[in-house]
Amino acid sequence: MISDTEVLSVKQRFGIIGNSSLLNHAIRVAMQAAPTDMTVLITGESGSGKESFSKIIHSISTRKHGKFIAINCGAIPEGTIDSELFGHEKGSFTGAHEARKGYFEVTDGGSIFLDEIGEMPLGTQARLLRVLENGEFIKVGSSKVQKTNVRVIAATNVNLIKAVEKGKFREDLYYRLNTVPIYVPPLRERGDDIILLFRKFTTDFSEKYKVKPISLDHEAKELLLKFPFKGNIRQLKNLAEQISLLEEDREVNAITLAKYLPSNESNLPAPFGQNMGKSGEGSSDFSEREILYKVLFDMKKDMTDLKKLVLDSYQSGGLNQNIIKKHHSLFEDMDDSVSFEDTPSNKPSSSMPIVLESNSSNPSQQENYDDEGIEDILHEEDDNSLSIEKKEKELIVKALRKHNNKRKYAAQDLGISERTLYRKIKQYDISE
Repeated sequence: MISDTEVLSVKQRFGIIGNSSLLNHAIRVAMQAAPTDMTVLITGESGSGKESFSKIIHSISTRKHGKFIAINCGAIPEGTIDSELFGHEKGSFTGAHEARKGYFEVTDGGSIFLDEIGEMPLGTQARLLRVLENGEFIKVGSSKVQKTNVRVIAATNVNLIKAVEKGKFREDLYYRLNTVPIYVPPLRERGDDIILLFRKFTTDFSEKYKVKPISLDHEAKELLLKFPFKGNIRQLKNLAEQISLLEEDREVNAITLAKYLPSNESNLPAPFGQNMGKSGEGSSDFSEREILYKVLFDMKKDMTDLKKLVLDSYQSGGLNQNIIKKHHSLFEDMDDSVSFEDTPSNKPSSSMPIVLESNSSNPSQQENYDDEGIEDILHEEDDNSLSIEKKEKELIVKALRKHNNKRKYAAQDLGISERTLYRKIKQYDISE
């Protein structure tokens, strides 16, 4: 029976913080399995510290003087994982300019930690099963069987039983790996360990950067204990370092702590305006240029609506004909059937003011606009139109300068076709 003193000694040696019964049980199982050559399967959520247990098993085993290599199966491309694990012969595939030893050959007599074993391709799983059962493997591009004496420690954060049911993981390999199961509890199941770890991370930060450490009041500690921490120890460490850096008041209360905790972890913060597409990337890239274009186009639409309103007023007899004639160029793109020569039969006299509708029932509060007021509105619309053209011209000139007058790249930067850019250059008489 492994004593509490022995467990404490292992914790201190490997920097494991916590006193929860689930954590202590996992450490005891690892210590009991270490002296044997039995295969171990470590399960637990991402960020819960599974790799630390693989190091415990290797370091107190009879293989402690042999090599230990940790491999993330999910980080190796499917096309090269066989070569990485088992090696290859010269010329066995494109780019294989020389023979290479794989990890199972290099770690002969030691231990290999296969993290994220659930991400391993089915073909590689069959090769791994042969290593576990017979201690044999074959290099890629070779027919020679080689022997290896390697202790395999595997880990996963997925449910391998469900993966077996879906045909994504070999059933025989699962039972071969799961000889000694070790469950690493998530942070939310470790109780007061959360407070101990938070204190450890803030103390490390204060010692490294020579600042006063953060402390939590009672309410803040209660809030921290209730938080689920789906990112486990990694998330807690990030939180502790963020607060240590940003908070000037080193005594943190629950209100301050709540600002750093997501209100709903299932809805992680996303970039402004991002709509996720099939590729997983935002379908809209709200760059400064595109936002500016949107503002300009909205302004243009507003000006068009204003011109329609003025024309409607003119055609219904509510606007002085002389004003329309004076600014007829502004309305050339509106309606070819509009004639500025004919005066509507129901047009009021030139001295009649235009009365705009008001929400007030009191006639004295309604606003009257005479011909001079309408002219101001039209002049303002004209200025806005010029402003749009000016901004567009500035953007084109800026893009051309940025790309040394190379229209192709300037057009790509502006988000328009090269043909459209050429037309705009001619329209605004831009010299290149």
